[in-house]
Amino acid sequence: MTESHPAFWSLKPWWCQPWSILLTGALVIAGSWWVLKLWWITAPVALAVLLWWALFLVLVPSAYRSAQANPDPSESNRLDEKQP
Repeated sequence: MTESHPAFWSLKPWWCQPWSILLTGALVIAGSWWVLKLWWITAPVALAVLLWWALFLVLVPSAYRSAQANPDPSESNRLDEKQP
């Protein structure tokens, strides 16, 4: 029997959707440059945003898909033991 799992993004609220993550990051980078006009501050801000995007838009969804495709059998055994 095949279990159906919800899509990763359908589990997230509106403020954690890809469009809001991208928009927020772009606004933070643009705002940093617009307000400060200092590349040595905007560059680390941009790097932090790019790392944030990589984490939340690439790595976390990939790990979710991977976990759904290959569930850990020891985890289900632990859950079965807890139930009376």
